[in-house]
Amino acid sequence: MKEITSPAVSPSIKKLLSYATLEEKVNEEYKKYVCLPSRKLCSMEVNEETVSCIGVEFLNSKKAVIKHIAVLPKERGKGIGSNMISFFCEKYDIHSIFAETDKEAVNFYSKFGFQITSLGEKYLGIERFLCEFKIK
Repeated sequence: MKEITSPAVSPSIKKLLSYATLEEKVNEEYKKYVCLPSRKLCSMEVNEETVSCIGVEFLNSKKAVIKHIAVLPKERGKGIGSNMISFFCEKYDIHSIFAETDKEAVNFYSKFGFQITSLGEKYLGIERFLCEFKIK
């Protein structure tokens, strides 16, 4: 995993972030990772190809929120997303990590061990979920 600090977003990171947020918000979100000290964006490469990224916002020294997590479709199901979460928790000694997501990603977080709570229909016709993982 490598931390991304470049002021310009690369095409591969732009593509990955577009899986995790609206395409029109990618540049704005990327800028937050570069400018805000509370945010970190990291990527993972396989055979010199950027295949995933994870963006985290630190709420305090032991608590963080996953803002974005994405893996190229051809690389999904190989444990890459789980490895990225584990990496962040270990590297930054995170004791509690959260994510808000849609129904599509609930199984991913549930398999990792996150507790899932429905937030109801937060947007018209779209149910959202709070996923929380506490490290003992």
